[in-house]
Amino acid sequence: MSKFYLNYLDELESEAIFILREVWAQFQNPVILFSGGKDSIVVAHLAKKAFYPSKIPFALMHIDTGHNFPETIQFRDDLIAELGATLLVGSVQESIDNGRVLEERGKNANRNALQTTTLLDAIAAHKIDCAIGGGRRDEEKARAKERFFSHRDDFGQWDPKNQRPELWNLLNGKYFEGEHFRAFPISNWTEMDVWNYIKREQIAIPSLYFAHEREVLWRNNSWIPKSEYLILDGTEEVITKKIRFRTLGDITITGGIESDADTLEKIVAEVASLRHTERGNRADDKRSESSMEDRKREGYF
Repeated sequence: MSKFYLNYLDELESEAIFILREVWAQFQNPVILFSGGKDSIVVAHLAKKAFYPSKIPFALMHIDTGHNFPETIQFRDDLIAELGATLLVGSVQESIDNGRVLEERGKNANRNALQTTTLLDAIAAHKIDCAIGGGRRDEEKARAKERFFSHRDDFGQWDPKNQRPELWNLLNGKYFEGEHFRAFPISNWTEMDVWNYIKREQIAIPSLYFAHEREVLWRNNSWIPKSEYLILDGTEEVITKKIRFRTLGDITITGGIESDADTLEKIVAEVASLRHTERGNRADDKRSESSMEDRKREGYF
């Protein structure tokens, strides 16, 4: 790897650490939104660096759909124990049981959209004034509109036309009662940057990111893993393929790609050759051209 690229990763790391320290300085009760995916893992690693030798001053909040990869939950619990951090869990199943949301039905049903209500309820219940996410501008066009500090109104909604200017390194975290912010410290990172940083720092990640044999079926132009939550129709066939996942989410909508990348070095080489975004394998983003932006306006991550 070139000296220039190493310096570039150092610059990205420094910027992200600055954002995390600004969050701690400006807000009373911030949390890290933790999904168990690579981006939130990198944010947790950056927070560890930002406040070393002290422990991370943020709790980690996981919005649990109840339809998770078992590997993700195990990884989450192991990381929480390692960091000595507090874990806050918002349960989509509880939101369904309490009548806050209505579960989707049918073959393509998933719980991804239901997370918004659960997230906003958890933010209100724990009096969170800033939720730190791992969103990056290269993931999806709606996320390219984000600031480092993303203002949300008292309904938890995002208005891309009503965001605070960010001049130089000046960040405005002022808010009225009931409002809150989302913060995105790795907003300027790309997928390649994340993988090169994981490789450089030797950050542990779930085994799902590495290629291995898994039972899958072809749906929505992706290899969807077989699970107890998946409804099959008579035309779908479950087969075994060597795949890996570029992004992790609800197990019913997270599509894998055929791959032999079973090491970090191979993943970096593979990502460099790909010409479509990682979220291209997420079924929830295929529902409409504006699905991500619509969900963000409602209070999604």
